[in-house]
Amino acid sequence: MQEQTKFKGVIPPVSTLLHNDNSLDQDGMKRLIDFLIDAKVDGLFFMGSGGEFANMSERFRKEVAEFVISYVNKRVPVLIGTGTPSTDKTILLSQHAQDAGADGVIVINPYYYKLNDNALFKHYTSIAEKVDLPIMLYNFPGCTGQDLSPEFLLKLAKTCPNIVGVKDTVPEVAHTREIIQIVKSEVPHFSVFCGYDDHFLNTLLNGGDGSIGLTANFAPEIQVGLYQAHQQNDFKSAVNYHQILAQLVRLYTLDSPFYNLVKDALRLRGFDISTKVLSPATELSADKKAYLIDYLQKLLPDYFKKWKLTINLINGR
Repeated sequence: MQEQTKFKGVIPPVSTLLHNDNSLDQDGMKRLIDFLIDAKVDGLFFMGSGGEFANMSERFRKEVAEFVISYVNKRVPVLIGTGTPSTDKTILLSQHAQDAGADGVIVINPYYYKLNDNALFKHYTSIAEKVDLPIMLYNFPGCTGQDLSPEFLLKLAKTCPNIVGVKDTVPEVAHTREIIQIVKSEVPHFSVFCGYDDHFLNTLLNGGDGSIGLTANFAPEIQVGLYQAHQQNDFKSAVNYHQILAQLVRLYTLDSPFYNLVKDALRLRGFDISTKVLSPATELSADKKAYLIDYLQKLLPDYFKKWKLTINLINGR
């Protein structure tokens, strides 16, 4: 019997909402989680790049994991980002996520040091041997400095049955297509997700499985609508959603790192939250907040038309 794909559809990389003292905003997280589940997402990914994992202590990562897993309470699958530059620390965080009740973990390849293929292969197989959960890999060479090739992913998928998918965050559509063609031809249940929102339709049309794109935090209706339209062979609607996503990703150039914009966009959706981000990242400047508000109100007026431009909103108060 052929093994089924573990994960598919729209899985937002959920923003980590904070109080001004950098503590976890549990009430805000509850509202955001409920909002996304009500929008019919297919899962939730916590502590990805947009969740600020790289700026968190191990203790805080564990605190966030325990809270979100408990609150979601199996309503949708929960994936926890557990990657670090250290194999041992990644194993410990992955085991913690497993013990806390996660449905899977997502592991970015080690950053800072560039590893040879043997060392990288050993890193992932060591994690897979110590963790019973499904593992998705996270390919983001723009941040790690090292690409996970389709051939490397195939070798891992064939060696470790619990390595079940990849989030491919690359600008080249051809890279994701080659993963689909090379890996899924031999391991059909291997899930292939795009990391950039505007690659979603291409990924699905090429035989991939879903999207883990940041804009699904504040406009989940667009990616969910695209996925559902594709599933129903409604390609006219799918193309319309794709064209919106192609404009939404222009916001990624607004700041660096760009995940700070999510919190301001959520305020536009009516979330009474702080826009605090963990240092060394900074909040959007007043002029960038104003640009974001104007851009979203013009692009998605049905979602944002109820919220007026005020100086307090622009300044994040």
